[in-house]
Amino acid sequence: MQLSDFDFPFDPSLIAAYPCLPRDQARLLVLRPPDCSFAHRHVGELGELLQPGDLLVVNDTKVLAARVAGRKHPSGAEVEILFVKDLGDGIWEVLIKGTFHPGQIIEMGAEALAVVVERGASRTTVRVESPTPLSEWLRRYGRMPLPPYLKRAPTDQDREWYQTLFAQHEGAVAAPTAGLHFTPELLARLEQRGVGLTTVTLHVGTGTFKPVTVNQIEDHQMGAEWVEIGSEAVRAIEQVRAGRRRIIAVGTTVVRALETAAQVDGQIRPYRGETEMFVTPGFQFKVVDALLTNFHLPRTTLLMLVSALAGTECLRQAYAEAVRERYRFYSYGDAMLIL
Repeated sequence: MQLSDFDFPFDPSLIAAYPCLPRDQARLLVLRPPDCSFAHRHVGELGELLQPGDLLVVNDTKVLAARVAGRKHPSGAEVEILFVKDLGDGIWEVLIKGTFHPGQIIEMGAEALAVVVERGASRTTVRVESPTPLSEWLRRYGRMPLPPYLKRAPTDQDREWYQTLFAQHEGAVAAPTAGLHFTPELLARLEQRGVGLTTVTLHVGTGTFKPVTVNQIEDHQMGAEWVEIGSEAVRAIEQVRAGRRRIIAVGTTVVRALETAAQVDGQIRPYRGETEMFVTPGFQFKVVDALLTNFHLPRTTLLMLVSALAGTECLRQAYAEAVRERYRFYSYGDAMLIL
């Protein structure tokens, strides 16, 4: 398919700079393929749209406060570093703009600095020198890595807003945003309804947001991201499938995690390792029956994955409906439920 197949008309004023509060009052566009019927609800009504015995699968990754302001030594030029991945022994993969060379020192304040180890077209690595482990240092001094399209600096409140209720395992550089809509009150209603919940882990990394720069989307290469699916989640999924109920993925990261762990025969097994799965229209889903997701940027792998489940034409109609009805878009925006 062509990259241009994943464009859609859009009004930038719909980008949500701040979340809806309370979170479960975000609007919910319910899409039912293949007839492309729409309904307008709220996330807090999710229990009314699901059946007893259905299973929600959420991503329990935790976002690192991974964005750090620094200064190049000796010039003092201001830079911003995004710490992406711990490679061990004090070496981190980072994203950083500008000209750097191996040995370049970046002062980060609070007695910490980063020394450039590798600077190449595919990746940049630094060695961190800090009085405390970097993960602990980031918890104190780092800022939440809000998406650049929000066009504002992160606040202290974003440390709570840009983290799901399920966050346990630190390692993501972006939130699994579909999970941001859940509140304790919504979880209680879902439990009362008889809807189950289990967790998997996918540490959201740069692979999820890597721009698609090729005309034929099949030529795009995803970056690797870490996945863990435990035996408890596998048992919950097997029980639900045996009862002929639905598996509802909360977010595109959960889709990729579950489908990565699925075997050729459709069975799912515990999994621990990386995934580079790229889901595009024509993909045969083995585990996921339905999806709760936010609205995504045009021409992204996220939009392609959702198109694979909803159908490209249905999704195009749904996005046009969302724009007409002034839904709020992207990370802090409203949601869509594809049933």
